[in-house]
Amino acid sequence: MFLRYFAKKNTVTILIALIIFYLLTSFTLAKLFEKAGVEKSKAYIPGVNFIYWAKLIGRKPIYVLWLLVPVVNIFVYAGMAVDMVRSFGRYSFWDSFLAVIATPVIFSSIGKNAQDTYRGPNYTMEKEYKAKMAKAKKSGDKATYQKLLRTSPYEKNGAREWAESIIFAVFAAAFIRMFLIEAYVIPTPSMEGSLLVGDYLFVSKAHYGIRTPMTVLQIPLLHNRIPFLNRESYITHPSLGYHRLKAIEPVGRNKPVVFNYPEGDSVYVVPGRTFSIYDVRRNPQQLGGVPSRYPLTVRPIDKRDHYIKRCIGVGGDTLQIRDRQVYINGKAVENPKKMQFNYKVVSVGAPISPKALAAIGVTKKVAHTDNIYALNSEQVQKIKSLSPDIIVEVQSSNPPNKGLFPHDMKIMGNWTVDNYGPVVIPKKGMTVPLNDFTFPFYQRVIRVYEGNKLEKKGGKFYLNGQEADSYTFKMNYYWMMGDNRHQSEDSRFWGFVPEDHIVGKPLFIWMSVEKEGPDKGIRWNRVFKPASIF
Repeated sequence: MFLRYFAKKNTVTILIALIIFYLLTSFTLAKLFEKAGVEKSKAYIPGVNFIYWAKLIGRKPIYVLWLLVPVVNIFVYAGMAVDMVRSFGRYSFWDSFLAVIATPVIFSSIGKNAQDTYRGPNYTMEKEYKAKMAKAKKSGDKATYQKLLRTSPYEKNGAREWAESIIFAVFAAAFIRMFLIEAYVIPTPSMEGSLLVGDYLFVSKAHYGIRTPMTVLQIPLLHNRIPFLNRESYITHPSLGYHRLKAIEPVGRNKPVVFNYPEGDSVYVVPGRTFSIYDVRRNPQQLGGVPSRYPLTVRPIDKRDHYIKRCIGVGGDTLQIRDRQVYINGKAVENPKKMQFNYKVVSVGAPISPKALAAIGVTKKVAHTDNIYALNSEQVQKIKSLSPDIIVEVQSSNPPNKGLFPHDMKIMGNWTVDNYGPVVIPKKGMTVPLNDFTFPFYQRVIRVYEGNKLEKKGGKFYLNGQEADSYTFKMNYYWMMGDNRHQSEDSRFWGFVPEDHIVGKPLFIWMSVEKEGPDKGIRWNRVFKPASIF
């Protein structure tokens, strides 16, 4: 409840700031209209002000419809602001810069300066001027061309060209990354052998619905850390609440999905990886030195680490794992083609040839193990066919209950990563009873993801201070698992993934390098392969 309250408060604050910015822009625009011979009252009429603004810079009235298109409208507005100040003879780099980031300031300056007069529609005049230059150059009239070049208010020196090009490139790339497509690299083996460490993916933000930015102040093109400085790359306040545009398609079962790590709200950033505060609490002996050596970092939703897993279940599904086979609503699901488990491979006769293993794609053992490999079913059969002396036995990577969600021994009994559940995945609008059985499964959903105050006192449950015997979910949730089933930290360990944590859909692999780095080779057979085939 408190998190949702502050998110809503920040959203209202930013909305008020945008309204104030619009009103100030309209107020200062009125003086420019007056100077240009347009009735100043038109600057105060929403929509009409932009139509006359477009006319003054040489654009057709229909051009303002682009301001209704998300993301595109930012670039259109910036271009209109720059053309407006140039229509009054302001051609410098700083004039253009202020026009984009502080429109009311530069408009006010022009309105107060008697020397700044309306010189005509800049977009049209610049277009015509450059056409004259092109004509003179094409006809070989060097004198006219050089004269036009010397007197041109539109020509820029090399430094300005570079500065504007860099600023525009960063600006454009940041917005494309924020709203449309982001590059992502597979950092861990949790999705092998489908998606490999060193695969570089393009991820669509639009397929599952564009999630509008929540963290407002951030360094462009960085996710959450500044390289070398080991500091966060953003400021948490002010921030916006969660909003998502209409999706092209829903998050579907058996599809790879990129999402923000649900338990990544409070983390210790250790060289090489990140531990959540919940990891430390569940494994105090193993990770006892982490809190004393590294500060606790609190992250907003959209700045939590990116994970990529396969969506196994969606809201409303009942999930269970029996002997490594996943069942959804009582039916066995189709397994990924390259799904892996850990197998112990030994020979009671002659030693196994490394070359023979390499020929079927088995080159490395599981770290810190003896003769244990992550194998898919096809590889298992091929290894067995090498010799009757070879024994291949599946291994379970975890003893019962070790670190598994919902972290309640009374409920879980002998659950393991291979025999797990059943678990009911929350769905928007679904109501569950509040009791000792459901509490461990849904307490984090109710408290953290949906922002309520949930307490248990005297055997009764209190929701936001009121006694309650049930709860209705406000969001959809998903169950994510890695294809490398014995080497994946996934929903079996930290539970449900809320819909507001969904980032996007992997489209295709645009580059793939060996795990040790590009100097060790590029996997050309994976380049430009769609992620959907894995």
